[in-house]
Amino acid sequence: MSDTLEHSFVSQLQANQNIIHKICRLYTSGEDAHKDLFQEITIQLWKAFPKFRGDSKFSTWAYRVALNTAITLYRKDKRSVATTEFEGRQHYTPEVEYDYEEEEQLKLMYQAVYQLNDIEKALIFMYLEDKDYTEISETLGISEVNARVKMNRIKGKLKKILNPLA
Repeated sequence: MSDTLEHSFVSQLQANQNIIHKICRLYTSGEDAHKDLFQEITIQLWKAFPKFRGDSKFSTWAYRVALNTAITLYRKDKRSVATTEFEGRQHYTPEVEYDYEEEEQLKLMYQAVYQLNDIEKALIFMYLEDKDYTEISETLGISEVNARVKMNRIKGKLKKILNPLA
């Protein structure tokens, strides 16, 4: 792989690593599992990067790869992440400090979201990230109408989880 391609990948990864951290937070419940999943998603992004054509934004493509990786791994085994050995050049990217205290403030919301199925989690995550229904449908491979219908159902489901007496 050319140095230019590697540099492009590392730059894009640095600019979009919070996307990956958020997905890891959504599908894991501990720091070690979070780190393992982050590493596995990064490896999968790297392996797929030569095929990235730029038809969509890098962030949209990264969402798709990251969500598919997380869903695939956690469907196989809900307790641990099976990692893939990766040999190649080492790149050291500065780690962006991930604010776990801020995440604790969202604990109730995450507890509710954990009760959703994998696809519902992905949809609500993208919705909360202010992605429009066009990008959500493109990333998840469903129609915009289907994304809207599912989103309305998820909102209702979350309301019942968060306010069981209402």
